[in-house]
Amino acid sequence: MRVAVVHDWLETWRGGEQVLAEILRTYPTAELFALVDFLSDGDRQALDGRRAITSFIQRVPFARSAFRLLLPLFPSAIESLDVSGYDLVISSSHAVAKGVRTRAGQVHVCYCYTPMRYAWDLREQYLARTGFDHGLRGLIARRMLSRLRAWDRAASARVDHFVAISRYIADRIRRCYGRDSTVIYPPVSVEPMAAPPARGECYVTVSQLVPYKRVDLIVQAFAQIPDRQLLVIGDGPERRRIEPSAPQNVRFAGWLPDRERDRRLAAARAFVFAAEEDFGIAPLEAQAFGTPVIAYAGGASSETIAGLSSDEPTGILFPEQSAAAIVEAVREFERAPSRIRSDACRSNARRFGVERFRQEFRAFVEGRMPPAPLASTAR
Repeated sequence: MRVAVVHDWLETWRGGEQVLAEILRTYPTAELFALVDFLSDGDRQALDGRRAITSFIQRVPFARSAFRLLLPLFPSAIESLDVSGYDLVISSSHAVAKGVRTRAGQVHVCYCYTPMRYAWDLREQYLARTGFDHGLRGLIARRMLSRLRAWDRAASARVDHFVAISRYIADRIRRCYGRDSTVIYPPVSVEPMAAPPARGECYVTVSQLVPYKRVDLIVQAFAQIPDRQLLVIGDGPERRRIEPSAPQNVRFAGWLPDRERDRRLAAARAFVFAAEEDFGIAPLEAQAFGTPVIAYAGGASSETIAGLSSDEPTGILFPEQSAAAIVEAVREFERAPSRIRSDACRSNARRFGVERFRQEFRAFVEGRMPPAPLASTAR
C-alpha cells in the first residue's frame, strides 16, 4: 500500500509536528508532502531526517521568512501537490492540507487539529495582528478571507473520513463543515523521569508567548499574589509587551532545553494555563511528571484535566479568562493540597500516550480501507 502524508507546512517544531512524527512512524514508508519545508536540522531529526515534497511556494525568494504573506495562494499551492499515485492519503491539517486533490479509488483520512482559524473564528484577530483590519486594505483582506472560507468548506468534501483531536474540535468540524468525525487524542510523551526533583514552591507556565495563550493574564494574577513565585518558560512576540511591567515575583526564562524544561515542570508546585486550546499538550506533559494543573475550563481542558469534582482530581479548572479567576483558582488549589495526588496526575496522562495513539490511529485507518482483492485461482 502506497501512503502519502500531507502536512500544512514545516517551519518550526510544535504540537502538530509532534503528531506528524508519530503518523510517519505509524506509516514508515509514507511519502511526506507540505507547502514548504524550512525545518532546522535539529528539528528534522525528530522526523528521522525526512524532507517533504513541496509546492511552488518553496521557491518564492522571500518564502523562508514570510511565506505566510502568501496565504491567498495556499489553496492553489496545496492543490498543485500530486498525490494521485497513492492508495491512502493522510492529511495532517490545521489549515489547507485537507484540500489536497485526490482521485476516485483513493482513501483520504484527515487528522484535523482545527478548521482553518484564519477563515473562521479568529478572522478578526488575524486581520488586527497583520494590520489589515481597516480601510481599503481591510476590505480587500476580508474579501480574501471570505473566499478562503468558501474554499475551505468546499475542500472539506474531499476528505473521506475526519479524525478530530478532541471533542471540542469535533464540534467545530460539525459546525464549520457539516461533517462527523471520530476523536483520537494526539500522542503525548508520558515517560517518567528517572530521578524526579523534589516538589518546589514555584508555579510554572510553559507557552509560546502569543496573544491567544493569555500569559498576560497569568502574570497579572501573580502581581496580585506577590508572595507566590511564577516562572514563565517560552518566548514570542508578547514577551516584549508583558515582561517590562511584570512584578518581581514573576521571572521569564525564555525557551529552555527540553531536559531543563522538564525538570522545572516536575518540580513545580502547579502548572498554570490560561489558553482556550483545541487540545493542549503542555498541561498533559505537566501531569505526566505528577504536577497538578490550574487551567481555564474552555476548549478541551475538561477532556484532559480532571477537576476537583472528580474522584481522582488532577487540577483546578477556572471558569473565565481573567486574572481574578486565576487568583481564585490558585487559592482554591492551596486550600486543598492533599486532594490532588501526583499518582493521579501521572495515571491521567498515561491515557494519552504515544503507543495508544499509534494503535488507535492505525486501527481507524485500516478499518476504512477497502478489502484487498482476492487472488485469482489457476484453473
